[in-house]
Amino acid sequence: MEENNTQQQTEEQVNKTAEASAENVATETAPESQDVKAEENAKEIEMTKLKAEIAESKDKYLRLYSEFENFRRRTAKEKLEMVQTANEQLIKAMLPVSDDFERAEKSFKDKNDKDSEGFLLIQSKFKKVLEQYGAKPMDIQKGADFNADFHEAITQIPAPEESLKGKIIDVVEKGYLLNDKVIRYAKVVVGN
Repeated sequence: MEENNTQQQTEEQVNKTAEASAENVATETAPESQDVKAEENAKEIEMTKLKAEIAESKDKYLRLYSEFENFRRRTAKEKLEMVQTANEQLIKAMLPVSDDFERAEKSFKDKNDKDSEGFLLIQSKFKKVLEQYGAKPMDIQKGADFNADFHEAITQIPAPEESLKGKIIDVVEKGYLLNDKVIRYAKVVVGN
């Protein structure tokens, strides 16, 4: 019996020791698992922040890229316009010479005269040069509608006919276009 008692006591002590060890293990693992969870939460927060920073950087990059593309297109368009109208000031300065040629042509009564041949040759070359660089005179007929986008009314006179009211009666000075842009408005007389 004594042996049984001793054995029981030993078993009880072993059980108590095992229970105490289990409690120690449980208390030791609880803080460790809390530390692990805290580390995982910190990593998740850091990953979320990194993802937000990446998204923000990507958005900035896309905006910057779009702005650069718009800038590139705008400068290309400006260069094209500059090339098309590069000679605008020179052509504007040459238009009075063209007007003088036309007035001189009207003063020649006999165009078969030898003196007029050279003049007409020079005038035609001058017109070809203007056309070569994109300048062309506006084709305005008497009786056409007045258009403020192309015409400048220098005066109004009573219309000789009812159908000419608000229409062009006479063209005093030709208008010119440079690549479909008005560089000089046609000076016209309008019927009232």
